[in-house]
Amino acid sequence: MTGLLILAAYVAIFVASFLIVKYAVKTARRDFTSLKTVTFGDESAVKSNRIASVVSILTIFLIWASFTGSAWVPSFLHVPGPFQGIATFDYTAEADDGTTDDATVTVLVHPVGEDPEPPQVAPGEGWAKNDSDVVASWRSGLIRVDQNDEKSRDEGHRVIAVNGEPIAPGGEVITEYGRVGMSPKGTLNFEPAKGLQMESIWLPPPEAVVARVVEIARDGYRDSTLWEHLGYSLFRVIAGFLFGALVGIPLGYAMGLSDWFRGWFDPIVEFMRPVPPLALIPLVIIWAGIGETGKIILLFLAALWIMAIAARSGVSGVRISKVHAAYSLGASKWQILRHVIIPNSLPDIFTGARVAMGVCWGTVVAAELVAAEKGAGMMIMVASKFQLTDIVLMGIILIGIIGFGIDMLMRWAERVLVPWKGKG
Repeated sequence: MTGLLILAAYVAIFVASFLIVKYAVKTARRDFTSLKTVTFGDESAVKSNRIASVVSILTIFLIWASFTGSAWVPSFLHVPGPFQGIATFDYTAEADDGTTDDATVTVLVHPVGEDPEPPQVAPGEGWAKNDSDVVASWRSGLIRVDQNDEKSRDEGHRVIAVNGEPIAPGGEVITEYGRVGMSPKGTLNFEPAKGLQMESIWLPPPEAVVARVVEIARDGYRDSTLWEHLGYSLFRVIAGFLFGALVGIPLGYAMGLSDWFRGWFDPIVEFMRPVPPLALIPLVIIWAGIGETGKIILLFLAALWIMAIAARSGVSGVRISKVHAAYSLGASKWQILRHVIIPNSLPDIFTGARVAMGVCWGTVVAAELVAAEKGAGMMIMVASKFQLTDIVLMGIILIGIIGFGIDMLMRWAERVLVPWKGKG
């Protein structure tokens, strides 16, 4: 239910912000008729709307903060949270002789992690005595209401109603404070209302994640600093990607220029391309062991096929008219390769490099499962075993930020090194 509400809120903000920017914010006209060239799928044809990017990030943060009760946003933006405080409900008990009596149950619903004493209540005057208990929010607890009664369950005592509504084993009654159910053996079970906020064990608030970043940056995690963990992950990704590019790009050029190389390697490349790198982990362990070499080999295989296909696609996409023009001017095969094929294939290679780097970052967590002592993936996996969701989320965010930074760096290098991209 909460997931559907989060999705609905995200879609609603997306539509509202789009309409506001489109009709209320004055921006320069930028449709396809105003562009020099229209190449669908080419980034030169459609530019990113910076307003949309900013609103998108703020939307994700706002939803995250609202559904976790973050102190960083005003309380009126919080979705309803779990009930905490004193909850009461009445129950009606029936003895074996058919007589009935009513009593009240008082439950202190407290935050998770606390261990308070049950509230003091007067027992009452009937044979069914008032009860008290404690239950943590987002949890539930069995309440043996017959323990202090003059007539116990073993003597025929049984609960037949809660707040005046009949209840039987397996049934439930919804109160203003939460759900009161009955087990198959007739014991009441109280589950406080959970609201729409998510418990921190599932999704911690933003300030908890930031606090964890500061703590690990200051004190380290498992005998290594945060920068050592991130540095090892970055080294593995870059090393695996570079080896994949050094082998994949020449292989792609050979497949694009020679029908023999294309026929020989195409089945291998197309066979390996859809195989996920995670499926190769057992084989890499057998071949290279659990050391650093195995992790880099796994990332190498993740990048190799992408780079080979990108280079092959770049060579195959060179316009034949350019090759004929170069031949007519007396160019040799090496000059055509140097001045025509390589420059015109670079845009596809840069695109493949960005995809390969993203795949390597996605694979580094799995690569660091193989007996890694340092790395962002190691932090995530160790923290997940102890349900330290804030560290897991911190690692994911840091990997995403670094990956985004690398992608931006590669885009900048592409603009500098391949300024002719999208210009024919």
